[in-house]
Amino acid sequence: MGKSCKDYVSELNDFIDGELDPELCREIEKHIGKCENCRIMVDTMRQTVELCREGARESLPPALEARLSGLLKAHWDRKFGSKKD
Repeated sequence: MGKSCKDYVSELNDFIDGELDPELCREIEKHIGKCENCRIMVDTMRQTVELCREGARESLPPALEARLSGLLKAHWDRKFGSKKD
């Protein structure tokens, strides 16, 4: 039985960075050649990495930054539990 999308997800960052064994790279390339969802995910990840590397840093308005940080922390706490000091 062949590998599924879930089997490749953990390898995609290393795949995009060119840090995988060439045989596994070929296997992933073959998979994304047939799987539109994975191809879209890889393309999106590549674009995100490129934007982060080349893009200028932009500051958020303080109120938006505080709200976003609060939402991210609440999501983290729900998923992983809050960190008590």
